[in-house]
Parts: sequence; C-alpha cells; structure tokens
Amino acid sequence: MEQEKMGLLLGLTGVICFSLTLPATGIAVEFFSTTIVGLGRTVIASILAGVILLVRKEKAPDLKQLKGIFIVAAGAVLGFPLLTSWVMKTLPVSHGAVELALLPLATAGFALFRAGESPSLKFWIASFIGSGAVIAYAMHLGLGKLQFEDAGLFAAILILGLSYAEGGKLSREMGSWQVIAWAIVVGAPFFMIPVAREMSVEMLSVPWQAWVSLLYLGVVSQFLAYVAWYGGMAAGGIARISQLQYLQPFLMIGFAALFLGESITAVTVLTALIVVISVFFGRKAAV
Repeated sequence: MEQEKMGLLLGLTGVICFSLTLPATGIAVEFFSTTIVGLGRTVIASILAGVILLVRKEKAPDLKQLKGIFIVAAGAVLGFPLLTSWVMKTLPVSHGAVELALLPLATAGFALFRAGESPSLKFWIASFIGSGAVIAYAMHLGLGKLQFEDAGLFAAILILGLSYAEGGKLSREMGSWQVIAWAIVVGAPFFMIPVAREMSVEMLSVPWQAWVSLLYLGVVSQFLAYVAWYGGMAAGGIARISQLQYLQPFLMIGFAALFLGESITAVTVLTALIVVISVFFGRKAAV
C-alpha cells in the first residue's frame, strides 16, 4: 500500500511538471529564439543526465538499443520541444493543451501497431470522436479553418507518441528513466552548435522570468519530470499511474490562466472533457 501511494505521488508530480511545460515555453519564446527554447533545454538537461549516468555507472545501450534511443531522441528531445516552441509563439497555451490531450491516444495507437496488435472498432470510434473534437475546436478558434501552427502541433503529438511508444518498449530492457537519460545525452551533441550560434550578448538583458522558464524546461520538463513519471509507474503500476495523464489538459489550462492570464472559455473546457473521455475509452478498448 505504501508503495502504491508513493507511485501515485510520483506520478502526480510528473503530470504536474509536464503540465507546466507549455506555459513555461510560452513565456520563454517571447524573449528567446525557437532554437534556444527548443534545443537549449536539452543541452541543460544533458548536464544533469550525464552526471547521473556517470555516478550510477549505468551500462551503455548496445547497437540495437541505440536505434530505439535515436527514435526517442528524435521525438522527445528534438521534434516535440522544437515544434511546440515554434507554435507557442502564436497559439494560446489553452489551445495547445486541448490538442495535446490526444497524446495518450497517439501513444496507444503507435504502441498497438508496433506490437502487431489489431485495434478494435471501439478504439477507432474513440479515436475519431477525440480527433474530431480537437479539429472542430481548432477550426472554431481559426474562424472556420485550421491554422498552419495546428499542423505543427499535430505533428508534435504524432512524433512524441511514437517516441513514447518506443521508449516504453525500450524500458523493458534498459529500465525506465535510463531511456530518456540516454536519449538526452545522445541528442545533446547535435544541438550544441545550433544553440551556441543563437546565443548573443542581448540575452543578458532578458527578464528573469524568461530565464527561470528556460531553466525549468531544461531541468524539470526535459529530465526530472520523466524521472518522476517513470518512477511512479514503476512503483504504482503502469496501468494505474497512467490514468493520471488524463488530468494534464485541465492542469495546463489552469496554469495558462494563472501564469499567462489566458481566459478559460466553456468551449475549451468542454472540448478538453470530450477528448479526455474519448482517450480514456480508447485506451481501454479491447485488441
């Protein structure tokens, strides 16, 4: 019972940390370039991950595992941070929160296909309802049409869903948090040159709120949140703890209102509720 409580506490901590990612990104991109916000966070996280891997003397992944590590790095370390940094320059956080509610469903879909299982009709119905609600919501905000940034956010969801599925598969062999740690360390060298080229003296005059947001993205969102999330699933059970992820869209919307002063409309809440319900039933569908 104590282990389950610890798992729930760690899992909830991870969800709360992830829920602050878009608001922090929204603050940071006002003062830093997309490259600094999207890739700089990985450079910051790589310092922590590298030190922990060295101190714990973790075994390096073999060549077969490295292929999966590169997929995780391409999604969780490169694609998702870079795409969300770009779209958050124009889209409200509450808008992004609703669309990101499709992430658990995307992850489940990729996991099912990679495992060679056949999704049931119930799964596809839930997927259609959730996707339809998000597209209708995006078109409502775009005055009858999807915005170009919506495509970037949908791409971010797909690529992160694939990397989550690959990371879940790898965690059976390597351990939980080690997967994201190695993905960060492997990806960081490729990002250092672009980040270094974007750095300038003008960054010294950036407000402290932007620096705190950037540090949060690097230290917490990119690494520590994953440690808490995977630790929670290890202690409390994957199926049980994963249900906490359904709280994330509502937490994101709440944090957007609290830190960015965004208004919360009834349409936003209703759409998020529809998507979360569809994701819940989609994940529970038989295969």
